[in-house]
Amino acid sequence: MAITLLATEISDLCLGKPPLRSLPVTATVADAVFTLKNSEENLVNPLNALQSNVLDLVSNVKGQIRHLEPNSSLLEAIDCILEGAQNLVIPIDTNVRSSPRINQLTKPSHLDPAIHCNQEVCWLTQEDVVRFLLNSIGVFSPIPAFTIEVLDIIDKSTLTVHFDDPAITMLPLISCSLMEQTSIGVVNKDNRLIGEISPFTLASCDETVAAAITTLSAGDLMAYIDFTGPSDDLVNLVKMRLSKRKLTSMLDLMDDYFNPSSLFSGCSSDDEFGPSKNGCVGRFYPGKRSEAIVCHPWNSLMAVMVQMVALRVSYAWVVQQDYTLVGIVTFSEILKQFRSIAGSSNNISSW
Repeated sequence: MAITLLATEISDLCLGKPPLRSLPVTATVADAVFTLKNSEENLVNPLNALQSNVLDLVSNVKGQIRHLEPNSSLLEAIDCILEGAQNLVIPIDTNVRSSPRINQLTKPSHLDPAIHCNQEVCWLTQEDVVRFLLNSIGVFSPIPAFTIEVLDIIDKSTLTVHFDDPAITMLPLISCSLMEQTSIGVVNKDNRLIGEISPFTLASCDETVAAAITTLSAGDLMAYIDFTGPSDDLVNLVKMRLSKRKLTSMLDLMDDYFNPSSLFSGCSSDDEFGPSKNGCVGRFYPGKRSEAIVCHPWNSLMAVMVQMVALRVSYAWVVQQDYTLVGIVTFSEILKQFRSIAGSSNNISSW
């Protein structure tokens, strides 16, 4: 039964997925947050980075995006992900997706940005695949009931910084976390997890986060990117240190966002979703957050999968009861566990 599910055509996962929209390669960058955070040169000249070509933000790492046919199996998709693909591009069969009448009424033009090589496509992520497996978790029994420790899917090699480390030293780690689709854990001297700094959170911030990365410690940066926005004291600290380093361009950027009469908080009251949720260090708010999603070695695989899918994260930090860091569980490690059920890829042809 489990092997039959893994042989499912990948097109079944595309139902309801919207078609991708594209940008011309000549487009410029309106929001260069990723570039600002991943290059020391751009940290000094943020306004120049805003004029970068959109291709400058596209990773040149081979295999990050893979194309599959709609009749490819779920197992083939998992193999692509385990080989390093972060996104799978799948052609959409519009005849199956909607009725002929709707197709005629909504027939896209050749200039439609959703059209690629005269065909609509969508893409699938690790989360899409894990969510699909979770919906059919019963066929994999009893594995989902085993603990993540027993299944040996806890990765001990984590990306971490000390609370007092300069935030700018994280730049290489940010690049790694982007590739691994994880984040950077912030720990204290006892290796207890205090929080995290993730590319996803940084992408939700305004451009002034580049100044914060340049001048603050990792711990202060967590406070700066918190959903409530930076305090007056943090803003003044960043400005003072920028002034000392004569980073006038970045100081001007800070002045554009923060002024004496109205401190811009970087969020609205709509960002608040309620009190702290279980399984988090600190508070959880979609978009901007510095808390870490955590689980324990004795949690079951199914419980961890439910938590990760519900909170829309591709990883969970594994900690002891006192929050001493043990490691990290990722979608990739979870998919390896399900992949092992099918045996070697040589078995695919026999199904």
